[in-house]
Amino acid sequence: MKTYIRIVILSLFILLPFVGNSQILISLLFGEALNSPNIEFGLSGGMNRSTIYTIDDAEPMNNFDLGFYFHILLKNNSYLSTGVHVKSQVGATGMPTYSMGDPEFDEVYKDATLTKKIPAFYVPILFQQRFAKRWYIELGPQLGLIYKPKDTFDRSAFDGELTYTRDVKDEYKHIDAGMLGGIGYKFKKEIKSMAVGVNYYYGLTDISKNPDQSIKNSAVYFYIKIPIGLGKKKEES
Repeated sequence: MKTYIRIVILSLFILLPFVGNSQILISLLFGEALNSPNIEFGLSGGMNRSTIYTIDDAEPMNNFDLGFYFHILLKNNSYLSTGVHVKSQVGATGMPTYSMGDPEFDEVYKDATLTKKIPAFYVPILFQQRFAKRWYIELGPQLGLIYKPKDTFDRSAFDGELTYTRDVKDEYKHIDAGMLGGIGYKFKKEIKSMAVGVNYYYGLTDISKNPDQSIKNSAVYFYIKIPIGLGKKKEES
């Protein structure tokens, strides 16, 4: 139980944007707990292809992801898979721009493309079931804390690109929530092993404060997981 409490505390620290040195926090909070044969801790990174499925003109865009993960043994080949996407973003591109109430500005950007970039700290809470000790499927909720969303207007001009970026945090709610599920493959049969996989996120929360526009995110995640702190014992064959 103490180990699980430490995991929650660590996740809260990672969610704070001003944390300096994560490795120091990890060492202080966990000590030898990272070497437990029942817990796998590591780094997760890759990319996602996101869109806003409630906007007809939205086109998918690619984003990078980086974070920490924990796999906690529950029973036999069943695990709790959680962690924090420290650097993550969703959103979409290819949408028409909207009026800013300035005729000159609107004229310049009337044929521009709108891109909505929505950075967020995402925390998945997944039930993971492993098969043949290498393949696994997982499913569960994912919660996100939105910060610093921006709208970018882009258009091509005869002398180059014209770009205008707006801070739109006051137009968004703070929390995104939905369901996440997918499949993965571990390179080794041990509990602690590099793995690759793909997950799909379906946002259930309308994160827009504008009653005239619904914004619900979806994303396909492609990732690789790299364990840190190899345990002293291997998973039983």
